[in-house]
Amino acid sequence: MSEKETILSIRDLAISFTTTSGDLKALRGVNLEVGKGETVAIVGESGSGKSVTMKAAMGILPSNSRVDGGTIEFTYRDDNGEKVTRDLLKLSKKEMRRTINGKRIAMVFQDPMTSLNPTMSIGSQIMEGMIWHYRTPRRQAWMKAVELLKMVGITDAEKRMKQYPHQLSGGMRQRVVIATALACNPQLLICDEPTTALDVTIQAKILELIKSLQEQMGIAVVYITHDLGVVAKVADFVNVMYAGKIIEYGTIDEIFYDPRHPYTWGLLAAMPDLGTDDERLFAIPGSPPSLQNLQPGDAFAPRNRYAMNIDYRIEPPMFKVSDTHYAATWLLHENAPKVEMPQELKRRIRRLKEEWQ
Repeated sequence: MSEKETILSIRDLAISFTTTSGDLKALRGVNLEVGKGETVAIVGESGSGKSVTMKAAMGILPSNSRVDGGTIEFTYRDDNGEKVTRDLLKLSKKEMRRTINGKRIAMVFQDPMTSLNPTMSIGSQIMEGMIWHYRTPRRQAWMKAVELLKMVGITDAEKRMKQYPHQLSGGMRQRVVIATALACNPQLLICDEPTTALDVTIQAKILELIKSLQEQMGIAVVYITHDLGVVAKVADFVNVMYAGKIIEYGTIDEIFYDPRHPYTWGLLAAMPDLGTDDERLFAIPGSPPSLQNLQPGDAFAPRNRYAMNIDYRIEPPMFKVSDTHYAATWLLHENAPKVEMPQELKRRIRRLKEEWQ
């Protein structure tokens, strides 16, 4: 297998937010890699730090944020075709806007209405980036915008160009947002819960669409989601986040068929499943910890029914399961008692395997 080409490398990223009640440690040393053309998912409950991580890469963090440490290195080809690697945290807002945002890294947000300008026609919004970044002549930009609308499955593209966001349905608007994001041929597309606001049939279509566009254009995609069902359909690699850290990562098969962290077990067990005999949906007990006054040890310990004494004292390191699979749980220490995943989850994983094979 050829050596993968990493385009985004996040190392030891730590970010705090200043709030009226003290500092909130939103990210506590995040490590993440995205290779060219790969699909990487970041999964976890609300507040785990998924969006903060990728907003940092886009340079769109709120004004009360502070970077406490780490690097976000992005490798791309500049306008002369030269390969460049830059730490995005060191670029000014102006440089980010001119060289990165929209041009090389684009983002699709949860609610298309917040990304689209209600006072501008669809066509103008798709053309804007091309004209601004590449000084594309208007006629050419118009033709490419029509092409993009067709590509994302919008019929009557010429007519739609003149319409305004409120004249389109939610699913259509999200397609327009995707077309806008792809207008400047970015190398990396970040999708932040891109289907949450849409109904299930439209969700599936949008995911299929992103997948086929990715194959056509060879771009890398990062999905931010709490929905493992979405992840199962699209991802090559999965990063599970909890309390501002990545606590398990691996290939899609490793995370779904051989998960090692009790939190990942909980997330998988909480997925709705038609084949189960259990009438109740599983929920992970307790709630996520406050990131303002984290206790020593493993942040997941208070919710972990397998927690040991050490979990309350020392934060676990990442233990290696395979070359591509790591998890931060003391259960993987050689001296830890052997704990198996719950039986119901084992049965569920067996069913998933049969379904997907």
